[in-house]
Amino acid sequence: MKVKDSLQEAAAWFALLSADQQERVQRDVSFTQYPAGAMIERKGEKAYAWLGVLSGLVKVSVGTSDGKLASLTGVPAGGWIGEGSLLKSERRKYDVVALRESTIIRLPVATFDWLLDISIPFNRYLLHQLNERVAQFIGKAEYDRLLAPDARVARCLAELFNPLLYPCKTMRLDITQEEIGYLARISRQRTNQALRTLEAAQLLKVEYGAVQVLNLDGLKHYGL
Repeated sequence: MKVKDSLQEAAAWFALLSADQQERVQRDVSFTQYPAGAMIERKGEKAYAWLGVLSGLVKVSVGTSDGKLASLTGVPAGGWIGEGSLLKSERRKYDVVALRESTIIRLPVATFDWLLDISIPFNRYLLHQLNERVAQFIGKAEYDRLLAPDARVARCLAELFNPLLYPCKTMRLDITQEEIGYLARISRQRTNQALRTLEAAQLLKVEYGAVQVLNLDGLKHYGL
């Protein structure tokens, strides 16, 4: 796949740029493939690029020195992460790990800053993304504390279909029950039970290695 085609597929903001801006972005981006379980970016490292997911699924997580881990969010194909570290010119505060084989796009910080300086549409896109990200984490902090496992799985899946953060052309997502469990922070067995409950409620359909969402609004509000 050509660079331009890849960006058009995986970067909703790319279409907002002028022809000259698109040309520079195409020259500057890089693509890297990672196997499942690979560390893409490590907590504490200096952030040098904005990260996009061309294919696969990654998780953003934090950990402690004694081995405790907490998944903050999952990012499917079409999602971009790490803009906060670039805007504040700071070290990353989280790990980015490939849950499955993934291809990552990197937009260098110099190009990112250049777009901020000259493109109002890019700035507007980024502003909306940051606002949506804040709302996402506030919601996650709420449901992690207050909701039962079935509802946590529902919200976890709904997050992955956020139309602004993760533009998706279909309502089907390649994701295993084990991967859902990582993101919802519950066991695989309990994840299976939750998915069957949500399937019985006609909110989704469980497929082999995938989930087909039938009622996104229902998933968002399940358990309230």
